[in-house]
Amino acid sequence: MDPQAAKMIGAGIATLALAGVGIGMGNIFGSFLAAAVRNPAAAPKVFGNVLLGFALTEALALFALVVAMLILFAV
Repeated sequence: MDPQAAKMIGAGIATLALAGVGIGMGNIFGSFLAAAVRNPAAAPKVFGNVLLGFALTEALALFALVVAMLILFAV
């Protein structure tokens, strides 16, 4: 197999994590909105945890993107 083709395939596989991140963010905010509609008084108390979950999920996306770029340009 051509090394350039293997790099492209590896980078493509590394970016599959971005689809999971999109699904995860949708779940985080969808669950928060459902909970806020059911109990509006508790929504401000939970919002900090929502932002923490968002930040950790976004960090996973950035790590996946860095790995893809490393595969493409550093290896």
